[in-house]
Amino acid sequence: MFLCTTCGTEYPASENPPETCLICSEERQYIGLNGQQWTTLDELRDGRKNEFHPREAGLTAILTKPAFAINQRAFLLESSGGNILWDCVALLDDGVQEFIRERGGIKAIAISHPHYYTTMVEWSRAFGDVPIYLHRADRQWVVRDAPSIRFWEGDRLALHDAITLIRCGGHFEGGTVLHWPAGADGRGVLLSGDIIQVVPDRRWVSFMYSYPNYIPLGTKAVNRIVSAVEPFAFERIYGAFHPLEVVADGKGAVRRSAERYLRAIDGAIAG
Repeated sequence: MFLCTTCGTEYPASENPPETCLICSEERQYIGLNGQQWTTLDELRDGRKNEFHPREAGLTAILTKPAFAINQRAFLLESSGGNILWDCVALLDDGVQEFIRERGGIKAIAISHPHYYTTMVEWSRAFGDVPIYLHRADRQWVVRDAPSIRFWEGDRLALHDAITLIRCGGHFEGGTVLHWPAGADGRGVLLSGDIIQVVPDRRWVSFMYSYPNYIPLGTKAVNRIVSAVEPFAFERIYGAFHPLEVVADGKGAVRRSAERYLRAIDGAIAG
């Protein structure tokens, strides 16, 4: 099976790779400067490995080194009712499987949006065909289907231990974040992917339709994101890229950042 080297998406088995990647040929992503390139999971395992970075009790970031494709991180969220893999990295190797099994395995996988689907079916199979939760609004972007994929609908999906998937939209119509109420010593954590993007000034976040192509979101979409997370308490926000994290007043950061963003796109902030 072939993986796109720009986004890491894995395609169904075939003798030859697809002509282009569905994900990267769309306006939110891009085809690389050298044209469409492909690799395989076996090739990816040669010379790369996953690293593990504890972020707080019960939460570990998983990063691939050297960097591959978009270079997002996944998270292993450990919970008494079963562990969750949040988002996905393309590299699935023996080291990461051993690390996760030592911590009780995985009960479910949940992914924020199509750019991070990568090898999700391989991850599910490695841990016993665990369910993969994707929002139905993004179903058209699934290029490798499997019985383990569960398309959910609506604005929220309650998992175990009061963990909740929240549909925010924005970057993708089904764009999802995960709320973990037990995180941050009971003050709450938001795992946001880049639906809510933590920025280098980590007191703030931002919102985009396309990050690499600098296409902003409009007022309606940003307000929808803020409204979606408003009912939830969260002190910290863990974004898609290491080590971008809002470590305090996460909910306030979302509110302030949305206000600043909307002033900017309305022309109230000028150079």
